[in-house]
Amino acid sequence: MIEQESIETLKNRLDIVDVVGRYLELKKSGANFKANCPFHDENSPSFVISPSKQIYHCFGCGAGGDSIKFVMEYENLNYPEAIEKLASEYNVQLRHTKGDRDNYHDKKILDNYNLFFRKQLTLFGPAKEYFLSRGVYESSIEKFELGYAPHSQESLQYLNQSGVSMKEGLELGIIAKSDDGRVYARFSKRITFPVFTAGGKLVGFGGRIIDQRENVGKYINSPTTKIFDKSTLLYGYHKAKTTIMKKGEIIIVEGNLDVIMLHQAGFTNAVATLGTALTQKHIPLLKRGDPKIILAYDGDSAGITAAFKAASMLSHLGMHGGVVIFAKGIDPADMVKEGKSEELKKLFAKPKGFIEFCLEHIISQFDTHNPIHKEQALKEAVTYLNTLSPMLQDEYKGYLSAILSVQERHIHLHQAPQQTMQTTQNPTRRHEDIAELSIIKTLLSNPRMIDRILNVISSDIFQNHKQELDLVIGNEIEHPLLAGINIRDDIKEYEDEEFTRQIIFLLRRYYNNELRKINSITTLSLNEKSFIIRKIREVLNRLQRGELVPYENFL
Repeated sequence: MIEQESIETLKNRLDIVDVVGRYLELKKSGANFKANCPFHDENSPSFVISPSKQIYHCFGCGAGGDSIKFVMEYENLNYPEAIEKLASEYNVQLRHTKGDRDNYHDKKILDNYNLFFRKQLTLFGPAKEYFLSRGVYESSIEKFELGYAPHSQESLQYLNQSGVSMKEGLELGIIAKSDDGRVYARFSKRITFPVFTAGGKLVGFGGRIIDQRENVGKYINSPTTKIFDKSTLLYGYHKAKTTIMKKGEIIIVEGNLDVIMLHQAGFTNAVATLGTALTQKHIPLLKRGDPKIILAYDGDSAGITAAFKAASMLSHLGMHGGVVIFAKGIDPADMVKEGKSEELKKLFAKPKGFIEFCLEHIISQFDTHNPIHKEQALKEAVTYLNTLSPMLQDEYKGYLSAILSVQERHIHLHQAPQQTMQTTQNPTRRHEDIAELSIIKTLLSNPRMIDRILNVISSDIFQNHKQELDLVIGNEIEHPLLAGINIRDDIKEYEDEEFTRQIIFLLRRYYNNELRKINSITTLSLNEKSFIIRKIREVLNRLQRGELVPYENFL
């Protein structure tokens, strides 16, 4: 783990306006800054950055936090990754505990191995020539840190000289053992594509042979290790994520070279799966920023099947986007090399929608001139439509009717009950109590006051903001509800005397309400009611004299 003292040093160095300003265009608004929220669609800015509080909050979707939280959310990083990124950008040296130092050592091994591959590329002419022959620029070779893995023996010699043990090499997937116990470098005589996490941490490699005479698989990736799982990674995402967030669109292709060439042509929102189909494990990455997803797959049988499976999964999850299928034998890399970037731009601008693509693909598998096959096609299509929401089922019922040439009355869909969607973008508006909110804001700014009032108040005395007070007392200060209060200029912070007066005001309001309730309680005897009324009036008299009386629930 990163030592807490290092994290505090970093936090003291950060300025929320500078950090957020590196990603968004900010406009001054009084003492704060505003921008369009990057976490949901909006036309007027509701995303507020407070220099004095060093926090941000969106009044549209509820997102909020400090500089580190912003980088985590925007870059889709976990906490340590965001810390590492900011520390690098602000030149802060982090210190690590032993366990984290082990992770750092693993990272150093892979980083150095990648440098070894990159150097080998400059030494082995045919590998460099392969990239240039495919139209890859020198700048792209640098950008994506492309390299070349020499013969296994050379790589093993390098690793041995670098002090990398067999155990470490096996754990990181850079060496392997054959069935007869022979140790060899996993990547040998291949061009290399380093694979990074969303945060830019190197975790493995992809490799491709350039000599077609080699009797081995054309492509390989690192095996699953403690840090590498190809089902959760997208090649090039660390380079594409900024454009993905700004443009609200991600292009998913099948090959690493496709990604490189598309970036070279200006499509810097392109990524690729790593020799595997798009899976549920990719969804958290794809949901970041809720982009439109374009599946750009080859036109061969395998590509179309992969596109159908991915489109089915994404449409079932309610994600939006479409499919572009390239002609057989043509891929995005070829089109870029041939100067067809404008044609690519048109294709990506008008992809076939996920649902239309899936329905058309299902029907294409049947001879619809045959009534029996046509009925089977209808059943398959209905089965797919039933995976969608009731509204989408209704929307596409007519589309299915048209492309299959059947009457809508023959299309029997299963209308699943509509799920209740919870959203923070349009929450049910509550009545606001500025006095309650001001007490909460004061406690947020002066945590020492919490101890003073713990035995004096309870969330019971708050009429409209019980949840927020419980969050403060529970020290959940990063909760979005509190961030919204902390950043608002129309909610003031009380000085000590005013704070006490407001607490007394709320207590008096609460106990007066309790008095009014007593007569309606039928389970109390007359004597019990008289006793409680007397006790409450004693408390009210003390409050009237300006005393802070410990909270007591009499009913």
